[in-house]
Amino acid sequence: MSIKPVVALIGRPNVGKSTLFNQFTKSRQALVADLSGLTRDRQYGDATYEDKSFIVVDTGGIGEADDGSGNIDDYMSEQSHTAIHEADIIVFVVDARAGMIGADAEIGKFLHTLGKPVYVVANKVDGAHDAAPAEFYALGLGEPYPMAASHGRGVGNLLEVLTADMPTQENVVEPKGLKLAIIGRPNVGKSTLVNRLLGEDRVVVFDMPGTTRDSIYIPYTREGRDYVLIDTAGVRRRGRIDEKVEKFSVIKTLQAIDDSNVTVIVIDAQEGIVDQDLHMIGYALDAGRALVVAINKWDGLTADQKNYIKIEMDRRFNFISYVKVHQISALHGTGVGNLYPSILRAYQSSMFEVSTNRLTQILQDAVTANPPPTVAGRRIKLRFAHIGGHNPPVIVIHGNQTSSLPKSYQRYLENQFRQVFKLEGTPLNVIFKQNDNPYANKSDTPTKAKAQQLRQRERNRAQKFTTKDKPRFTNKDKKR
Repeated sequence: MSIKPVVALIGRPNVGKSTLFNQFTKSRQALVADLSGLTRDRQYGDATYEDKSFIVVDTGGIGEADDGSGNIDDYMSEQSHTAIHEADIIVFVVDARAGMIGADAEIGKFLHTLGKPVYVVANKVDGAHDAAPAEFYALGLGEPYPMAASHGRGVGNLLEVLTADMPTQENVVEPKGLKLAIIGRPNVGKSTLVNRLLGEDRVVVFDMPGTTRDSIYIPYTREGRDYVLIDTAGVRRRGRIDEKVEKFSVIKTLQAIDDSNVTVIVIDAQEGIVDQDLHMIGYALDAGRALVVAINKWDGLTADQKNYIKIEMDRRFNFISYVKVHQISALHGTGVGNLYPSILRAYQSSMFEVSTNRLTQILQDAVTANPPPTVAGRRIKLRFAHIGGHNPPVIVIHGNQTSSLPKSYQRYLENQFRQVFKLEGTPLNVIFKQNDNPYANKSDTPTKAKAQQLRQRERNRAQKFTTKDKPRFTNKDKKR
Protein backbone atom coordinates (compact mmCIF):
# COMPACT_ATOMS: atom_id res chain seq x y z
CA MET A 1 0.00 0.00 0.00
CA SER A 2 1.28 3.47 -0.77
CA ILE A 3 0.11 7.05 -0.54
CA LYS A 4 -1.01 8.83 -3.69
CA PRO A 5 1.87 10.68 -5.35
CA VAL A 6 1.62 14.48 -5.55
CA VAL A 7 2.09 16.39 -8.80
CA ALA A 8 2.62 20.17 -8.54
CA LEU A 9 1.86 22.54 -11.43
CA ILE A 10 4.18 25.54 -11.28
CA GLY A 11 5.12 28.40 -13.57
CA ARG A 12 4.61 32.08 -14.21
CA PRO A 13 1.11 33.60 -13.86
CA ASN A 14 -1.36 33.06 -16.69
CA VAL A 15 0.51 30.28 -18.50
CA GLY A 16 -2.39 27.81 -18.21
CA LYS A 17 -1.72 25.93 -14.96
CA SER A 18 -5.34 26.07 -13.81
CA THR A 19 -6.59 24.94 -17.21
CA LEU A 20 -4.23 21.97 -17.06
CA PHE A 21 -5.38 21.31 -13.47
CA ASN A 22 -8.98 21.11 -14.71
CA GLN A 23 -7.94 18.75 -17.51
CA PHE A 24 -6.18 16.48 -15.01
CA THR A 25 -9.06 16.43 -12.53
CA LYS A 26 -11.78 16.42 -15.23
CA SER A 27 -13.55 19.19 -13.38
CA ARG A 28 -13.80 22.95 -13.08
CA GLN A 29 -12.41 22.93 -9.58
CA ALA A 30 -9.86 25.66 -10.32
CA LEU A 31 -11.00 29.06 -11.52
CA VAL A 32 -10.07 29.71 -15.13
CA ALA A 33 -10.35 33.11 -16.78
CA ASP A 34 -8.17 35.42 -18.83
CA LEU A 35 -6.96 37.29 -15.75
CA SER A 36 -3.35 37.14 -14.63
CA GLY A 37 -2.75 35.81 -11.13
CA LEU A 38 -6.25 34.38 -10.69
CA THR A 39 -5.01 31.41 -8.65
CA ARG A 40 -3.30 32.66 -5.49
CA ASP A 41 -3.30 29.68 -3.13
CA ARG A 42 -2.56 26.01 -3.50
CA GLN A 43 -5.50 24.11 -4.94
CA TYR A 44 -5.65 20.35 -4.43
CA GLY A 45 -7.52 17.88 -6.64
CA ASP A 46 -7.72 14.17 -7.42
CA ALA A 47 -6.68 13.00 -10.87
CA THR A 48 -7.02 9.56 -12.45
CA TYR A 49 -5.54 8.18 -15.65
CA GLU A 50 -6.44 4.61 -16.57
CA ASP A 51 -5.74 2.65 -13.35
CA LYS A 52 -3.40 5.25 -11.84
CA SER A 53 -4.40 7.96 -9.38
CA PHE A 54 -2.56 10.98 -7.97
CA ILE A 55 -3.06 14.33 -6.24
CA VAL A 56 -2.51 17.40 -8.39
CA VAL A 57 -1.69 20.81 -6.89
CA ASP A 58 -2.39 24.05 -8.71
CA THR A 59 -0.38 27.07 -7.57
CA GLY A 60 -0.16 30.80 -7.98
CA GLY A 61 2.39 32.10 -10.46
CA ILE A 62 6.02 32.65 -9.57
CA GLY A 63 8.81 34.55 -11.22
CA GLU A 64 7.21 37.99 -11.37
CA ALA A 65 7.31 40.84 -8.83
CA ASP A 66 9.63 38.87 -6.51
CA ASP A 67 11.37 42.07 -5.48
CA GLY A 68 10.68 41.93 -1.76
CA SER A 69 8.17 44.75 -2.00
CA GLY A 70 5.75 42.94 0.30
CA ASN A 71 2.91 42.70 -2.23
CA ILE A 72 0.61 39.79 -2.93
CA ASP A 73 2.96 38.29 -5.55
CA ASP A 74 5.54 37.58 -2.83
CA TYR A 75 2.99 35.50 -0.94
CA MET A 76 1.95 33.71 -4.13
CA SER A 77 5.57 32.75 -4.74
CA GLU A 78 5.94 31.45 -1.19
CA GLN A 79 2.90 29.22 -1.70
CA SER A 80 4.33 27.90 -4.99
CA HIS A 81 7.67 27.10 -3.35
CA THR A 82 5.85 25.24 -0.58
CA ALA A 83 3.91 23.18 -3.15
CA ILE A 84 7.17 22.35 -4.93
CA HIS A 85 8.65 20.93 -1.74
CA GLU A 86 5.46 18.94 -1.02
CA ALA A 87 5.37 17.39 -4.48
CA ASP A 88 6.83 14.14 -5.76
CA ILE A 89 6.71 15.30 -9.40
CA ILE A 90 6.96 18.84 -10.82
CA VAL A 91 5.17 19.96 -13.99
CA PHE A 92 6.72 23.22 -15.15
CA VAL A 93 4.23 25.02 -17.40
CA VAL A 94 5.57 27.63 -19.83
CA ASP A 95 3.92 29.80 -22.49
CA ALA A 96 4.86 28.75 -26.04
CA ARG A 97 3.33 31.91 -27.47
CA ALA A 98 5.43 34.22 -25.31
CA GLY A 99 8.56 32.09 -25.68
CA MET A 100 11.18 31.60 -22.99
CA ILE A 101 11.85 34.69 -20.88
CA GLY A 102 14.22 35.40 -18.01
CA ALA A 103 11.71 34.35 -15.33
CA ASP A 104 11.39 30.89 -16.94
CA ALA A 105 15.17 30.50 -16.91
CA GLU A 106 15.36 31.45 -13.21
CA ILE A 107 12.64 28.94 -12.31
CA GLY A 108 14.46 26.30 -14.34
CA LYS A 109 17.71 26.91 -12.39
CA PHE A 110 15.84 26.50 -9.11
CA LEU A 111 14.21 23.25 -10.26
CA HIS A 112 17.63 21.81 -11.14
CA THR A 113 18.58 21.94 -7.44
CA LEU A 114 15.63 19.86 -6.20
CA GLY A 115 16.55 16.41 -7.46
CA LYS A 116 12.91 15.69 -8.32
CA PRO A 117 11.38 14.59 -11.65
CA VAL A 118 10.50 17.70 -13.67
CA TYR A 119 8.43 17.78 -16.87
CA VAL A 120 8.32 20.91 -19.01
CA VAL A 121 4.97 21.64 -20.68
CA ALA A 122 4.99 24.15 -23.52
CA ASN A 123 1.38 25.27 -23.39
CA LYS A 124 -0.65 27.33 -25.89
CA VAL A 125 1.05 25.80 -28.94
CA ASP A 126 -2.18 26.42 -30.87
CA GLY A 127 -1.23 30.10 -31.06
CA ALA A 128 2.53 29.67 -31.52
CA HIS A 129 4.82 28.81 -34.41
CA ASP A 130 5.73 25.16 -34.90
CA ALA A 131 9.28 25.49 -33.56
CA ALA A 132 8.25 27.40 -30.42
CA PRO A 133 8.50 24.45 -27.96
CA ALA A 134 12.05 23.70 -29.10
CA GLU A 135 13.53 26.80 -27.46
CA PHE A 136 12.64 25.39 -24.03
CA TYR A 137 15.29 22.70 -24.47
CA ALA A 138 17.61 25.43 -23.20
CA LEU A 139 16.17 24.95 -19.70
CA GLY A 140 18.08 21.68 -19.49
CA LEU A 141 15.07 19.83 -18.07
CA GLY A 142 14.47 17.43 -20.91
CA GLU A 143 12.12 17.39 -23.86
CA PRO A 144 9.27 19.95 -23.68
CA TYR A 145 5.79 18.49 -24.13
CA PRO A 146 3.73 20.60 -26.57
CA MET A 147 0.19 21.16 -25.39
CA ALA A 148 -3.00 23.14 -25.93
CA ALA A 149 -4.54 22.62 -22.49
CA SER A 150 -7.68 24.63 -23.22
CA HIS A 151 -8.56 22.14 -25.98
CA GLY A 152 -7.13 19.05 -24.28
CA ARG A 153 -4.48 18.47 -26.97
CA GLY A 154 -1.37 16.76 -25.64
CA VAL A 155 -2.84 16.13 -22.16
CA GLY A 156 -3.12 12.38 -22.68
CA ASN A 157 0.51 12.06 -23.75
CA LEU A 158 1.69 13.92 -20.65
CA LEU A 159 -0.52 11.84 -18.33
CA GLU A 160 0.85 8.64 -19.81
CA VAL A 161 4.41 9.75 -19.04
CA LEU A 162 3.58 11.13 -15.57
CA THR A 163 1.81 7.96 -14.43
CA ALA A 164 4.21 5.42 -15.93
CA ASP A 165 5.85 4.60 -12.61
CA MET A 166 2.89 5.33 -10.34
CA PRO A 167 1.18 2.57 -8.33
CA THR A 168 -2.20 1.28 -9.50
CA GLN A 169 -5.32 2.34 -7.60
CA GLU A 170 -5.72 -0.94 -5.72
CA ASN A 171 -2.32 -0.26 -4.13
CA VAL A 172 -3.11 3.33 -3.17
CA VAL A 173 -4.39 4.49 0.21
CA GLU A 174 -7.14 7.01 -0.46
CA PRO A 175 -6.87 9.88 2.04
CA LYS A 176 -10.25 10.31 3.66
CA GLY A 177 -11.58 12.36 6.46
CA LEU A 178 -14.22 14.68 7.84
CA LYS A 179 -14.72 17.49 5.31
CA LEU A 180 -14.72 20.81 7.12
CA ALA A 181 -15.70 23.95 5.17
CA ILE A 182 -14.66 27.37 6.52
CA ILE A 183 -17.05 30.01 5.15
CA GLY A 184 -17.82 33.65 5.79
CA ARG A 185 -17.79 37.13 4.30
CA PRO A 186 -14.53 38.53 2.93
CA ASN A 187 -11.84 39.56 5.43
CA VAL A 188 -13.46 38.06 8.53
CA GLY A 189 -10.40 35.92 9.25
CA LYS A 190 -11.15 32.62 7.50
CA SER A 191 -7.63 32.02 6.21
CA THR A 192 -6.14 33.04 9.56
CA LEU A 193 -8.40 30.48 11.23
CA VAL A 194 -7.36 27.82 8.70
CA ASN A 195 -3.70 28.47 9.44
CA ARG A 196 -4.39 28.31 13.18
CA LEU A 197 -6.27 25.03 12.82
CA LEU A 198 -3.47 23.55 10.72
CA GLY A 199 -0.62 24.99 12.74
CA GLU A 200 1.12 26.31 9.62
CA ASP A 201 0.83 29.09 7.06
CA ARG A 202 -0.93 26.92 4.52
CA VAL A 203 -3.06 29.57 2.79
CA VAL A 204 -2.43 33.18 1.90
CA VAL A 205 -3.17 35.67 4.70
CA PHE A 206 -3.06 39.21 3.38
CA ASP A 207 -4.71 42.37 4.71
CA MET A 208 -6.93 42.83 1.71
CA PRO A 209 -10.56 41.68 1.34
CA GLY A 210 -11.07 38.80 -1.05
CA THR A 211 -7.51 37.47 -1.01
CA THR A 212 -8.69 33.85 -1.25
CA ARG A 213 -10.47 33.33 -4.55
CA ASP A 214 -10.61 29.53 -4.89
CA SER A 215 -11.85 26.95 -2.43
CA ILE A 216 -8.76 25.12 -1.18
CA TYR A 217 -8.95 21.46 -0.09
CA ILE A 218 -6.30 20.62 2.51
CA PRO A 219 -6.06 17.06 3.94
CA TYR A 220 -4.49 16.75 7.41
CA THR A 221 -4.58 14.62 10.56
CA ARG A 222 -5.24 15.73 14.14
CA GLU A 223 -5.18 13.43 17.16
CA GLY A 224 -5.47 10.37 14.96
CA ARG A 225 -8.49 11.61 12.99
CA ASP A 226 -8.34 12.55 9.30
CA TYR A 227 -9.77 15.85 8.10
CA VAL A 228 -10.10 17.64 4.78
CA LEU A 229 -10.24 21.36 5.48
CA ILE A 230 -11.88 23.57 2.84
CA ASP A 231 -10.93 27.25 2.89
CA THR A 232 -13.38 29.24 0.78
CA ALA A 233 -13.48 32.64 -0.81
CA GLY A 234 -15.61 35.24 0.95
CA VAL A 235 -19.21 35.77 -0.15
CA ARG A 236 -20.14 39.39 -0.78
CA ARG A 237 -23.64 40.81 -0.86
CA ARG A 238 -25.32 40.25 -4.21
CA GLY A 239 -25.28 43.95 -5.08
CA ARG A 240 -21.49 44.07 -4.67
CA ILE A 241 -20.69 41.10 -6.90
CA ASP A 242 -19.42 43.07 -9.87
CA GLU A 243 -16.34 41.22 -11.09
CA LYS A 244 -16.35 37.88 -12.84
CA VAL A 245 -13.94 36.57 -10.22
CA GLU A 246 -16.30 37.44 -7.36
CA LYS A 247 -19.17 35.59 -9.06
CA PHE A 248 -16.95 32.52 -9.41
CA SER A 249 -15.97 32.79 -5.75
CA VAL A 250 -19.59 32.71 -4.57
CA ILE A 251 -20.19 29.56 -6.60
CA LYS A 252 -17.08 27.94 -5.14
CA THR A 253 -18.22 28.78 -1.60
CA LEU A 254 -21.64 27.26 -2.15
CA GLN A 255 -20.06 24.18 -3.74
CA ALA A 256 -17.74 23.83 -0.74
CA ILE A 257 -20.74 23.91 1.59
CA ASP A 258 -22.42 21.17 -0.44
CA ASP A 259 -19.22 19.10 -0.42
CA SER A 260 -18.61 19.40 3.33
CA ASN A 261 -19.72 17.33 6.29
CA VAL A 262 -19.47 20.21 8.77
CA THR A 263 -19.48 23.93 7.97
CA VAL A 264 -17.84 26.52 10.21
CA ILE A 265 -19.14 30.02 9.53
CA VAL A 266 -16.79 32.79 10.64
CA ILE A 267 -18.40 36.09 11.68
CA ASP A 268 -16.50 39.32 12.35
CA ALA A 269 -17.39 40.42 15.89
CA GLN A 270 -16.21 43.97 15.15
CA GLU A 271 -18.71 44.31 12.30
CA GLY A 272 -21.50 42.46 14.09
CA ILE A 273 -23.99 39.93 12.76
CA VAL A 274 -25.30 41.01 9.38
CA ASP A 275 -27.97 39.62 7.07
CA GLN A 276 -25.36 38.05 4.78
CA ASP A 277 -24.15 35.90 7.69
CA LEU A 278 -27.70 34.68 8.27
CA HIS A 279 -28.15 33.95 4.56
CA MET A 280 -25.04 31.74 4.56
CA ILE A 281 -26.22 29.94 7.70
CA GLY A 282 -29.57 29.38 6.04
CA TYR A 283 -27.94 27.99 2.90
CA ALA A 284 -25.79 25.59 4.93
CA LEU A 285 -28.83 24.34 6.84
CA ASP A 286 -30.89 24.02 3.65
CA ALA A 287 -28.04 21.94 2.23
CA GLY A 288 -28.34 19.73 5.31
CA ARG A 289 -24.87 20.48 6.64
CA ALA A 290 -23.89 20.34 10.29
CA LEU A 291 -22.88 23.79 11.51
CA VAL A 292 -20.60 25.51 14.00
CA VAL A 293 -20.50 29.32 14.41
CA ALA A 294 -17.23 31.12 15.23
CA ILE A 295 -17.44 34.78 16.27
CA ASN A 296 -13.93 35.98 15.39
CA LYS A 297 -11.90 38.95 16.65
CA TRP A 298 -13.66 38.69 20.02
CA ASP A 299 -10.62 39.85 22.01
CA GLY A 300 -10.71 43.21 20.23
CA LEU A 301 -14.11 44.18 21.67
CA THR A 302 -14.86 46.27 24.72
CA ALA A 303 -17.13 44.91 27.49
CA ASP A 304 -20.08 46.92 26.16
CA GLN A 305 -19.52 45.65 22.63
CA LYS A 306 -19.38 42.05 23.86
CA ASN A 307 -22.66 42.47 25.71
CA TYR A 308 -24.26 43.93 22.59
CA ILE A 309 -23.08 41.04 20.41
CA LYS A 310 -24.40 38.50 22.96
CA ILE A 311 -27.81 40.18 22.86
CA GLU A 312 -27.70 40.11 19.05
CA MET A 313 -26.80 36.40 19.11
CA ASP A 314 -29.77 35.61 21.33
CA ARG A 315 -32.06 37.57 19.05
CA ARG A 316 -30.80 36.57 15.60
CA PHE A 317 -29.69 32.99 16.27
CA ASN A 318 -32.96 31.84 17.81
CA PHE A 319 -33.62 29.61 14.77
CA ILE A 320 -30.38 27.67 15.35
CA SER A 321 -30.62 27.06 19.08
CA TYR A 322 -29.07 23.61 18.55
CA VAL A 323 -25.88 25.08 16.98
CA LYS A 324 -22.80 25.74 19.14
CA VAL A 325 -21.50 29.34 19.01
CA HIS A 326 -17.86 30.07 19.95
CA GLN A 327 -16.14 33.40 20.63
CA ILE A 328 -12.60 33.14 19.26
CA SER A 329 -9.53 35.06 18.14
CA ALA A 330 -8.03 33.32 15.12
CA LEU A 331 -5.04 35.66 15.16
CA HIS A 332 -4.04 34.86 18.75
CA GLY A 333 -5.54 31.37 18.95
CA THR A 334 -7.95 32.17 21.78
CA GLY A 335 -10.82 29.67 21.85
CA VAL A 336 -9.81 28.01 18.56
CA GLY A 337 -9.07 24.67 20.23
CA ASN A 338 -12.64 24.52 21.52
CA LEU A 339 -13.95 24.36 17.95
CA TYR A 340 -12.85 20.75 17.41
CA PRO A 341 -15.11 19.15 20.09
CA SER A 342 -18.10 21.02 18.65
CA ILE A 343 -17.14 20.02 15.11
CA LEU A 344 -16.91 16.35 16.10
CA ARG A 345 -20.22 16.43 18.01
CA ALA A 346 -21.94 18.08 15.05
CA TYR A 347 -20.53 15.47 12.67
CA GLN A 348 -21.45 12.55 14.94
CA SER A 349 -24.96 13.96 15.32
CA SER A 350 -25.33 14.21 11.55
CA MET A 351 -24.28 10.56 11.13
CA PHE A 352 -26.05 9.01 14.14
CA GLU A 353 -27.48 5.48 13.90
CA VAL A 354 -30.40 3.99 15.83
CA SER A 355 -32.51 0.85 15.42
CA THR A 356 -36.09 1.01 14.17
CA ASN A 357 -37.33 -0.51 17.44
CA ARG A 358 -35.61 2.15 19.54
CA LEU A 359 -36.78 4.98 17.29
CA THR A 360 -40.35 3.68 17.31
CA GLN A 361 -40.28 3.45 21.10
CA ILE A 362 -39.20 7.11 21.35
CA LEU A 363 -42.01 8.02 18.95
CA GLN A 364 -44.61 6.12 21.00
CA ASP A 365 -43.37 7.73 24.23
CA ALA A 366 -43.72 11.18 22.67
CA VAL A 367 -47.21 10.36 21.36
CA THR A 368 -48.29 9.02 24.76
CA ALA A 369 -47.05 12.15 26.52
CA ASN A 370 -48.69 14.46 23.98
CA PRO A 371 -51.13 12.76 21.57
CA PRO A 372 -51.65 14.26 18.10
CA PRO A 373 -54.94 16.06 17.45
CA THR A 374 -58.02 14.55 15.84
CA VAL A 375 -59.00 15.28 12.24
CA ALA A 376 -62.68 15.06 11.26
CA GLY A 377 -63.35 13.06 14.40
CA ARG A 378 -60.53 10.59 13.73
CA ARG A 379 -57.28 10.59 15.70
CA ILE A 380 -54.02 10.71 13.76
CA LYS A 381 -52.10 7.50 14.39
CA LEU A 382 -48.28 7.43 14.13
CA ARG A 383 -47.31 3.76 13.93
CA PHE A 384 -43.53 3.43 13.59
CA ALA A 385 -40.33 5.31 12.62
CA HIS A 386 -36.98 4.46 11.03
CA ILE A 387 -33.79 6.17 9.85
CA GLY A 388 -34.00 7.35 6.25
CA GLY A 389 -30.57 8.95 5.70
CA HIS A 390 -27.53 10.72 7.10
CA ASN A 391 -25.77 14.09 6.81
CA PRO A 392 -28.33 15.38 7.55
CA PRO A 393 -30.09 12.69 9.58
CA VAL A 394 -33.53 11.80 8.24
CA ILE A 395 -36.24 10.17 10.36
CA VAL A 396 -39.22 8.70 8.50
CA ILE A 397 -42.48 8.33 10.46
CA HIS A 398 -45.33 6.18 9.11
CA GLY A 399 -48.97 6.61 10.07
CA ASN A 400 -52.43 7.58 8.87
CA GLN A 401 -53.59 11.10 8.04
CA THR A 402 -50.02 12.38 8.49
CA SER A 403 -50.60 15.06 5.84
CA SER A 404 -52.98 16.72 8.34
CA LEU A 405 -50.40 16.78 11.14
CA PRO A 406 -49.92 20.40 12.31
CA LYS A 407 -46.50 22.02 11.94
CA SER A 408 -46.39 22.65 15.67
CA TYR A 409 -46.71 18.92 16.37
CA GLN A 410 -44.03 18.13 13.79
CA ARG A 411 -41.68 20.53 15.61
CA TYR A 412 -42.61 18.87 18.90
CA LEU A 413 -41.54 15.46 17.59
CA GLU A 414 -38.30 16.89 16.14
CA ASN A 415 -37.44 18.44 19.50
CA GLN A 416 -38.17 15.15 21.26
CA PHE A 417 -35.75 13.30 18.98
CA ARG A 418 -33.11 16.01 19.46
CA GLN A 419 -33.45 15.87 23.22
CA VAL A 420 -33.33 12.08 23.52
CA PHE A 421 -30.43 11.54 21.11
CA LYS A 422 -28.59 14.75 22.10
CA LEU A 423 -28.30 15.94 18.49
CA GLU A 424 -26.15 19.08 18.31
CA GLY A 425 -25.18 21.26 15.39
CA THR A 426 -27.07 19.41 12.66
CA PRO A 427 -30.41 20.00 10.97
CA LEU A 428 -32.85 17.11 11.38
CA ASN A 429 -35.33 16.17 8.67
CA VAL A 430 -38.49 14.44 9.89
CA ILE A 431 -40.52 13.01 7.00
CA PHE A 432 -44.08 11.74 7.43
CA LYS A 433 -45.36 8.90 5.26
CA GLN A 434 -49.08 8.23 5.03
CA ASN A 435 -50.16 4.60 5.02
CA ASP A 436 -52.82 4.38 2.30
CA ASN A 437 -55.79 2.04 2.45
CA PRO A 438 -54.71 -0.95 0.31
CA TYR A 439 -58.31 -1.38 -0.91
CA ALA A 440 -58.94 2.28 -1.65
CA ASN A 441 -58.37 1.97 -5.39
CA LYS A 442 -59.70 -1.56 -5.79
CA SER A 443 -62.58 -2.01 -8.22
CA ASP A 444 -65.84 -3.62 -7.05
CA THR A 445 -65.88 -5.73 -10.22
CA PRO A 446 -64.15 -9.06 -9.50
CA THR A 447 -61.25 -10.13 -11.65
CA LYS A 448 -61.51 -13.19 -13.92
CA ALA A 449 -59.58 -15.35 -11.46
CA LYS A 450 -61.65 -14.06 -8.53
CA ALA A 451 -64.90 -14.73 -10.42
CA GLN A 452 -63.78 -18.27 -11.21
CA GLN A 453 -62.91 -18.79 -7.56
CA LEU A 454 -66.37 -17.56 -6.51
CA ARG A 455 -68.09 -19.88 -9.01
CA GLN A 456 -66.10 -22.87 -7.72
CA ARG A 457 -67.05 -21.92 -4.17
CA GLU A 458 -70.75 -21.85 -5.14
CA ARG A 459 -70.46 -25.26 -6.81
CA ASN A 460 -68.84 -26.73 -3.74
CA ARG A 461 -71.56 -25.28 -1.53
CA ALA A 462 -74.34 -26.63 -3.82
CA GLN A 463 -72.72 -30.08 -3.94
CA LYS A 464 -72.46 -30.09 -0.15
CA PHE A 465 -76.14 -29.32 0.29
CA THR A 466 -77.11 -31.89 -2.40
CA THR A 467 -75.13 -34.61 -0.67
CA LYS A 468 -76.63 -33.68 2.68
CA ASP A 469 -80.24 -33.83 1.40
CA LYS A 470 -79.81 -37.11 -0.56
CA PRO A 471 -81.78 -40.01 1.09
CA ARG A 472 -79.71 -42.66 2.68
CA PHE A 473 -80.52 -46.44 2.39
CA THR A 474 -79.52 -49.01 4.96
CA ASN A 475 -78.79 -52.69 4.21
CA LYS A 476 -82.16 -53.56 5.70
CA ASP A 477 -83.86 -51.28 3.18
CA LYS A 478 -81.98 -52.85 0.32
CA LYS A 479 -83.08 -56.43 1.36
CA ARG A 480 -86.73 -55.40 1.18
